Amino acid sequence: MGKCGTGASGQAANKGSNKGDLKWWQLSLIGVGCTIGTGYFLGSSIGIGITGPSIVFSFILAAIGTYIVFNSLAKMTAEDPQEGSFCYYAGKAYGQWAGFSCGWNYWCSNILIMGSQLTALSILSQFWFPNIPLWIFAAGYALISIIVVLTGTRGFDKIENILAIVKFAAIVMFIILAVAAVCGWIPGDPIRPDLPTKSNDIFTDGLKGFWGSLIYAFYAYGGIEVIGIMAMQLKKKEEAPKAGKVMLLGLTVVYVLSLGFAVTMASLDTFHEKESPFVTAFADYHLAFFPHVFNGAIIIAGFSTMTASLYGVTNLLVTLAEDGDAPAFFAKKSKRFKSLPVPSLILATIGLLASIITALLLPGRIYEYITTAAGILLLYNWFFIIISSFRILHYKLWNKVFSFVGLALILLAISGTLLEKEIRPGLYVSLLFVVIIGLVCLRMKKVWNKSKNPIRYY
Repeated sequence: MGKCGTGASGQAANKGSNKGDLKWWQLSLIGVGCTIGTGYFLGSSIGIGITGPSIVFSFILAAIGTYIVFNSLAKMTAEDPQEGSFCYYAGKAYGQWAGFSCGWNYWCSNILIMGSQLTALSILSQFWFPNIPLWIFAAGYALISIIVVLTGTRGFDKIENILAIVKFAAIVMFIILAVAAVCGWIPGDPIRPDLPTKSNDIFTDGLKGFWGSLIYAFYAYGGIEVIGIMAMQLKKKEEAPKAGKVMLLGLTVVYVLSLGFAVTMASLDTFHEKESPFVTAFADYHLAFFPHVFNGAIIIAGFSTMTASLYGVTNLLVTLAEDGDAPAFFAKKSKRFKSLPVPSLILATIGLLASIITALLLPGRIYEYITTAAGILLLYNWFFIIISSFRILHYKLWNKVFSFVGLALILLAISGTLLEKEIRPGLYVSLLFVVIIGLVCLRMKKVWNKSKNPIRYY
């Protein structure tokens, strides 16, 4: 994923060259690759179970909220390009405590995202090997991911580009096959539900279920903040909003189409959190290859996102260390491993090990808990992106209204987790992380006050 730092690295960006050679459409493609993961391929099953066909509307609302966040970040990037991205802007708007908090919140959210993806990969692998415990798969995928990161930036980029093509192709394949199935071109004995026409059929658990499903829709768009960071590499920084519009429009169309087909091709009671809704949708069709091919594609997608998160948190901790927001030890790089920050990678690996142990101890609903917590922590940072833009950008009335709509959607997604007891523990986990970061921030405030060279944001 990307680097997120504050202070020194941000100031250096002003003094250095801000020229890039990335075109807006290339940034859009990168965004699609960074975003699509098991939050969409597997997490959407939980959303369908909570709210039914109205999951489609959840994804549309989440797309609007996501765009508002990206638009705010892209405008701040165009006006004041900084390597520290949203962490820098939070510090510029509210002080060093905000930049510090955003950086560590982002690190923690990515650790949980890795745990979420790791658990999902293990669940999906049990499709072929149901008797093998989750933690064994988790350990295997974690080891492979670490090896990929050890190949360095060049090796990582090549592998991620290949995986991005595979996972996008999987969604397109599902949509094409779904069209063929609905048209009757694929043999099978499906028991298709009637198209929902009444509100009770569309919103199976009423407003409560729809509200609770928003977090999973938002989580499927997680990664947009990385594109804000990579906007630094655009040849024309002012084209960042255009890249976000095209990317989100493409993702929304693909998400809505695929989920719309899924909920109309199979009965709602057949969807469950341990199987992708797209595999469930074709369960009654005579396509022996599809579950295996698509399950494999989902595993590739999840592995791609998890490895990107591991790579991102490894580099993020280096930036935090260089800015004095983490121990300097984590900024050290190894000449043996292509200048890789080994201490930072070790700490991220400990986070992966914690996920493996958790999967071993709580194999039941651990995916829902981790996914919910990761999604909420991500939304905390999105919230900060918008409120930072209020102080940094000169908004007109319409822009302010638009931004307040984004804040409202984010708050709805977070508060919706209180309504579903199955995912409520995820909210408590996210709050625990926030409290810990807050306590550390209070301790660091004393250090910052004593510092002779405090970080200033210009």
